[in-house]
Amino acid sequence: MMTDNSKRRHSAPVVDGIGKSASRAMLRAVGFTDEDFCKPQVGIASTWSNLTPCNMHINGLAEEAGRGADEAGGKSLIFNTITVSDGIANGTEGMKYSLVSREVIADSIETTAGCEGFDGLVAIGGCDKNMPGCVMGLARLNRPSVFVYGGTIEPGKNHTDIISVFEAVGAYAKGDMDLIEVKQIEETAIPGPGSCGGMYTANTMASAIEAMGMSLPGSSAQNAVSQTKLDDCRAAGAAVLNLLEKDLKPSDIMTQPAFENAITVVIALGGSTNAVLHLLAMASTVGVELSLEDFTRIGKRVPVLADLRPSGHYMMSELVAIGGIQPLMKMLLDAGLLHGDCLTVTGQTLAENLVDVAPYPDSQNIIHALDEPIKKDSHLRILYGNLAPTGAVAKITGKEGTRFTGRARVFHSEEEAQERIMDGTVVAGDVLVIRYEGPVGGPGMREMLTPTSAIMGKGLGSDVALITDGRFSGGSHGFVVGHITPEAAEGGPIALVEDGDEITIDADSNSIALAVSEPELAERRKRWSPPEPRYRRGVLAKYAKTVSSASLGAVTDLL
Repeated sequence: MMTDNSKRRHSAPVVDGIGKSASRAMLRAVGFTDEDFCKPQVGIASTWSNLTPCNMHINGLAEEAGRGADEAGGKSLIFNTITVSDGIANGTEGMKYSLVSREVIADSIETTAGCEGFDGLVAIGGCDKNMPGCVMGLARLNRPSVFVYGGTIEPGKNHTDIISVFEAVGAYAKGDMDLIEVKQIEETAIPGPGSCGGMYTANTMASAIEAMGMSLPGSSAQNAVSQTKLDDCRAAGAAVLNLLEKDLKPSDIMTQPAFENAITVVIALGGSTNAVLHLLAMASTVGVELSLEDFTRIGKRVPVLADLRPSGHYMMSELVAIGGIQPLMKMLLDAGLLHGDCLTVTGQTLAENLVDVAPYPDSQNIIHALDEPIKKDSHLRILYGNLAPTGAVAKITGKEGTRFTGRARVFHSEEEAQERIMDGTVVAGDVLVIRYEGPVGGPGMREMLTPTSAIMGKGLGSDVALITDGRFSGGSHGFVVGHITPEAAEGGPIALVEDGDEITIDADSNSIALAVSEPELAERRKRWSPPEPRYRRGVLAKYAKTVSSASLGAVTDLL
């Protein structure tokens, strides 16, 4: 069993020598032969589950990645981590576990691979939190690794998707749809496997990770059920062996310039506000000093170019059909907006990967030219002011305007706000304030997709704003501001807002202001007391005690 251990730094101590006979005996039971013990071990982290269309096909993708690693001279072992479904849990208490799942996924990948001694890894994610969770786990281990996106879903009947269903509920409440029409959308909007079809959080994060260099070129823009996606998985398995040969690790790829590339591509695509939260978290995990200010700095020079849902028209599958994000990245690189010298999981630089990429066809309308942008600067606005001293994140495309002033209507939970939207209490001119939904206060920082969809469905998208210390789905649109910090549960100014207070959101000056004097706020603070924790045991209680501010990525490993 003598072999070159340069590619087996982690597996050799587990299986080599007479002292590890028991280890080898255990592995023989799962299919190892004498020859396999001399090969680099490649762990395949699968987020398969049949509880959501985003992940229901990933077992097959994991098997394909394993075949790729085996054919390239490694020995693959498939293991599972969890997934939850935002689309199912949104608007319920269960949604508090969604962001928590990102940490659980990272913990479980680190735990399994660290224990078993894998030399390299492939991680395959589908639903939103899978992707940053997988990459965070890979970054913690810092072993040659590739991330694979499970792929996007096909559109439903009449160009529908999951957001169409959420907004149909609001349309029903307004009287614009009957129950039969809502049910028809419900029955046809989700036709099979794959992640939500617009430039929502899943496709946003897949694109960001590819731009960062941690996925193979093209991985972020492939249909979930396609030969292209199977080929991507097989190639990813083989790519790990090449990375082992080159001793190229996540810390070599996930550099400051690589994160700047990811931010640039997210802005150009009109991506989700969750990208801010997740990129901050991934950067923290790998030791890169990324901050909210980086999003503002980069956003001043990068335009929004993609006409993709939720604010635009097209779906990810339609972008796939014209070439995915590679031609966009080539366009951005040629304009000097990307760092071309960043290393990627191909072993080559980003610029080298893009050399032979062809431009989009002339007839397409999805990606605009740089000199004809949808918005000349970023839609992701980092806001500060007396309501958000340490920052807040807004997604304002300009379609809803860039400034909103209204009167506060305060709610202490998402459910309370949803009821008042549906029953007509919420009216034009309101600024809905949903607080105690932050990482600590929720706990878990729920997405406000249900209320934002109800607002849009009721036709109030241009007349009502919503601010929260929670966050938003990538499918949310309208005049919305989330990630307000400090959060209410920690005594942030959002805890002091009262019904009727005037609030102004200004995306030009990047400010969010409460028209209440400092002496009055000081008096209110004297009367405020922190709420009792909503959970005292279990994972949500542990999360609330360890989680950092949303402005730092809401990570749990800053101990």
